Amino acid sequence: MRVVTDFLVRTRVIENLWIPMSDGCRLAARIILPEDAEAEPVPAILEYIPYRKRDYTAVQDAAVHAYFAGHGYACVRVDMRGSGESDGILMDEYLPQEQEDGVAAIAWIADQPWCSGSVGMMGYSWGGITSMQIASRRPPALKAIIPVTSSVDRYYDDAAYFMGCYIGQTIGWGAEMDSLNSRPPDPEIVGDAWCDMWLERLEKTPFFLEIWLRHQRRDALWLQGAICEDYGAIQCPVLATGGWADCWPNTVGRLLANLKVPRKGISGPWGHNYCCFAKPGPRIGFLQEALRWWDRWLKDADNGVEDDPLFRGYILHSAAPQPFGKDRPGHWIAEDDWPPTSTRIETFHLGAGQLTAEAGAGDTRSIRSPQSCGLASGEYMPWFVGGDSAELPADQREDDGKSLLFDTEPLAAPLQILGTPRLALRVASDCSCGLVAARLCDVAPDGASTLITFGILNLAQRAGREGPLAVEPGRDYDVSVRLNDTGYELAPGHRLRLALSTNYWPMAWPVPHAATLTVTGDASALALPVRQASSEDRGYEPFGPPESAAMRPTTTLEPGAPPRRKIAYDRESGSCTYEVFHDASWIGPGVIRIDDIGTELRSLVTQTYSIDDGDPLSATADYRFVHNIERGDWRVRTESHTHLTCDCDSFRLTRTLEAYEGEERVFSRVWDEHIPRDGL
Repeated sequence: MRVVTDFLVRTRVIENLWIPMSDGCRLAARIILPEDAEAEPVPAILEYIPYRKRDYTAVQDAAVHAYFAGHGYACVRVDMRGSGESDGILMDEYLPQEQEDGVAAIAWIADQPWCSGSVGMMGYSWGGITSMQIASRRPPALKAIIPVTSSVDRYYDDAAYFMGCYIGQTIGWGAEMDSLNSRPPDPEIVGDAWCDMWLERLEKTPFFLEIWLRHQRRDALWLQGAICEDYGAIQCPVLATGGWADCWPNTVGRLLANLKVPRKGISGPWGHNYCCFAKPGPRIGFLQEALRWWDRWLKDADNGVEDDPLFRGYILHSAAPQPFGKDRPGHWIAEDDWPPTSTRIETFHLGAGQLTAEAGAGDTRSIRSPQSCGLASGEYMPWFVGGDSAELPADQREDDGKSLLFDTEPLAAPLQILGTPRLALRVASDCSCGLVAARLCDVAPDGASTLITFGILNLAQRAGREGPLAVEPGRDYDVSVRLNDTGYELAPGHRLRLALSTNYWPMAWPVPHAATLTVTGDASALALPVRQASSEDRGYEPFGPPESAAMRPTTTLEPGAPPRRKIAYDRESGSCTYEVFHDASWIGPGVIRIDDIGTELRSLVTQTYSIDDGDPLSATADYRFVHNIERGDWRVRTESHTHLTCDCDSFRLTRTLEAYEGEERVFSRVWDEHIPRDGL
């Protein structure tokens, strides 16, 4: 990463400024802007998220916002209502109130003497989603957005589609977000009122995970704020970026295919972050690309952005499985439409353990996977917040041995995939439920199996996710499984593998019974978007190297304990326990001090997933979070413990939350909820 220190303009920082809302609530903002912006007003760029501008996102925020400010923009980082130093209570994700506040904040920014009246909005994850949601409300001053690693379908991508346990999914993210909501505002910003504000948040902030588990269907809760319900509501230019390793690799393609405004898309090898910082690499000069976007749409510069290809993507090459965030081999390609007209759909039929170009004779095969199948999946949302830990998929042979396999013959030529694989299956369950996990893998001559992409379908949701359907034992169902978008090239001599399993733990919560699924091969096929591999692509280099302004300075006061990913099997009982631990706040492992304000941060996170191979009702997800924030005599700590189990008919969700000022416990609460299962 090149750190830029010599910019076009000198800048200054406003550590906190209050943005008033019509109901009296104030949103806290940190602003970096050119020194002479009042004399020479500039466009503004808003990043609007609930993740605490003064500590947890402060370090990377500085590198991004100072970069744009140094190129002549006012960068405004706002904490949402009920988070950080902002007033109020955070009642849930993506609520209309959040969007209304964002619209009001844009109007306020545009009206400031240092702003030219043009505003852009950007963010990754929550920040990217809310950028699109607010754009759909069409505030007049909002001229362009850059959503990064974001979702357009809250149910399918963000929540209850397969109700997984990893951080980033329904259960895991709910547990983490509930813990993050427990932290106090900073007394240096809000003054003596900080403790009263904190206690009010602890008392009144809802239990997010409970809310989500009570909405297992794709109902009004999830449809509110879902961009895919009305793409046409977005009327400003959109630059969308994402990563094949991210939890939401489909968003870039969906936006390109459905928006009618000026739009561009970039998909690379990355996980969950801006792609100048994200792993795995190679990283790109994302901030330079974003700056070109802002210059065109906020400053009306004639810089040729419209002439860029509609889509620029990184094609991953065959490589050994690698769970760490190292650079991946591959090459860049460009497409002028999406879905790409350069691809053709090739059909691979299932039969006798093979993927073949021709349909074979009738062949049925059955599978009942051990409940622990899925442990090689990697994290749902690879983020590397605790450093370069093993968050990406491991060698798939571990899960392949628990799955039904269909392989091609060794390839005579490269096979390049770009787009959305789809699997048509004729499948029957021997009981009243069933789940299909489909994985595409690249099998090397030495047998190593690298995950390319995957998809999951609950048979109760085979006709849609608005309401579950009954599954009749022994009846054949023709279903479609959509696998995640990907860009991947298999090398000659390798084989393409389709692996089918009946579980994918802990990526997906298991269905209530251990189902045996029977697949009819001659009525099943894989539709693969195949792009003609070309040597001409290999020289295409569309991006410069990554660069940013300097991160906000920090000091490591105490090194973090090593991250841990430990899988333990009990061969006697068939039980399996998977423990994930990291000692890291969002700015690094161990105890980290933000030097200019003296705040010291530490977070300890332990996730434990356990299940017995023969019993889906033994599934248990357990999360423990400890968040410490200190500065001088001010010392606060919150401890959160969330635990989920189930039986055939319901989930049991328990949570404890304790908050401490110094060593004095100032808050304690216990939740114990029983929530009916609804087709999941």
